[in-house]
Amino acid sequence: MTQLQIRITHPNEDPQVINASYGVYMIGADAANKIVLSDGSVVANHAVLTLMRDESYVEDLMDEGVFVAGERVANRQQVYHGMPIQVGNYTIVFGTEEELGGNNVPVKAAPAISFTQTAEKFKPQGSQRELSASQVVKQQIHAELVQRLDLKRLSMSKLKDDELQARIRKTLDEIVGEIKARLPRGIDPKVLTKDVFDEAVGLGPLEDLLDDESVTEIMVNGPGQIYVERAGKLVLTDRNFIDDDSVNSVIERIVSPIGRRIDESQPYVDARLPDGSRVNAIIHPLSLIGPCITIRKFSKEPFTVQDLINFGTMSKQTAEFMHAAVLLKKNILVSGGTGTGKTTLLNVLSNFLPQDERIVTIEDAAELRLIQSHIIRLESRPANIEGRGAVTIRDLVRNALRMRPDRIVVGECRGSEALDMLQAMNTGHEGSLTTIHANAPRDALARLETMVLMAGMDLPIRAIREQVGSAIHLICQISRYSDGTRKVSRITEIVGMEAERITLQDLFEFKQTGLADDGAVQGSLQPTGAVPTFIEEMKIRGIKLDRTIFETPAFDNQKQWGR
Repeated sequence: MTQLQIRITHPNEDPQVINASYGVYMIGADAANKIVLSDGSVVANHAVLTLMRDESYVEDLMDEGVFVAGERVANRQQVYHGMPIQVGNYTIVFGTEEELGGNNVPVKAAPAISFTQTAEKFKPQGSQRELSASQVVKQQIHAELVQRLDLKRLSMSKLKDDELQARIRKTLDEIVGEIKARLPRGIDPKVLTKDVFDEAVGLGPLEDLLDDESVTEIMVNGPGQIYVERAGKLVLTDRNFIDDDSVNSVIERIVSPIGRRIDESQPYVDARLPDGSRVNAIIHPLSLIGPCITIRKFSKEPFTVQDLINFGTMSKQTAEFMHAAVLLKKNILVSGGTGTGKTTLLNVLSNFLPQDERIVTIEDAAELRLIQSHIIRLESRPANIEGRGAVTIRDLVRNALRMRPDRIVVGECRGSEALDMLQAMNTGHEGSLTTIHANAPRDALARLETMVLMAGMDLPIRAIREQVGSAIHLICQISRYSDGTRKVSRITEIVGMEAERITLQDLFEFKQTGLADDGAVQGSLQPTGAVPTFIEEMKIRGIKLDRTIFETPAFDNQKQWGR
């Protein structure tokens, strides 16, 4: 490992050189400090310098003042190799021997550097992340804002949100007004104020991305890297956070209002935004690159079945069939991989449910947005800091059975609740809907069997398969294709048991005919020729459905189907 050095200069004293390693260095006149400065301009415990591999900081412990590159430190500030730190009459710099010019070269007190030069002159070394001039300014303004307002105390006070925001905005305007004349070129004071305000009370650089309707997913990979998904493709943005603390603050603002927590004892969490967008966050020590946030955005207006038809996710004929199946109270399993649009499709199918039925939705993080009037929404709850009080999806499924539901909609089936859900479907709660992670209908059934075994009941495989075969009627498989589009790739009916195996028949299957010049997937969701076994039941129940939608297209019409 390259040896670090701390060099200390004084106008009337010989330079000092300290061979250093990563760690914390107390600075002051007291002999107990690691760096002792004793000419009378420094108090007993004046400052602390924290050297880390990725980021280093200096903190002002007293009101005597610490200056970095000519600017006074407000509480704590990030510093880089070679950046002059002024403590009293002493100037401190740190870095490798090569960076500081070798042992035989005396280090002179560095002149004060203007506000506009700070980011240009001092670049991070090694694995440290480079901050732009704008970021340095934002960091200093944010630190000054925290010092003047004591944001944490204000946030916990009884101030209303609009009153708190007004006070923060007023203080920000004052701070930016004071430094307006010294701002680096190209930095707009209004944009600067908005960015710092968003970071202080909102979601920082994520605010504009959340407002951008073309963005469907946001991925924060530590403070210095933010990716988004647009039209199914991942794109690196030019936005980033100042440091890990900024990302952690945003995570805290997301999880606190819904009663979730994240800390070193529970370093990951699932949550949601007020609009229903799904959030996952993971922090140190599990994440080695810094705090990470993944946001699966929901559209401001929920997608309708017509939207899915327009997107090419499903055809008009299959939409009519799924509508009829929901009205007929068939139990439907939406299956797909991560990010394929299972929840969106489940939401659309749920909106087919009749208005005069009592619907209970059960989710880990409430995302579904149904249009019916008689809906009870239930959300699971993690354990508290003492490890108590957890309420699982399985607990909610059991409780829902006592609430006289006509339909149960489970946001995602992923554990032991599968057994209770299957039993509910087999004991009078028909017409239930749920999603499951799987890449094909047959895989979905295998995963369902595994989850039933997770319930701890010593059931034979045949008994489990008989329950699955009688409880689930349809599997709607949705897939994500090479061009980023999501499409229903297969609609499969479970027709019963044959020996030890569940029998399936595909009713519709997506046939890909090729790729367009721009890479777009070409093809259509076509009937296989098989007719569902419950087609006569639809007729008896008075549900009208054109049988011709199950007929395979004639040879001459193949081009029309593939268009």
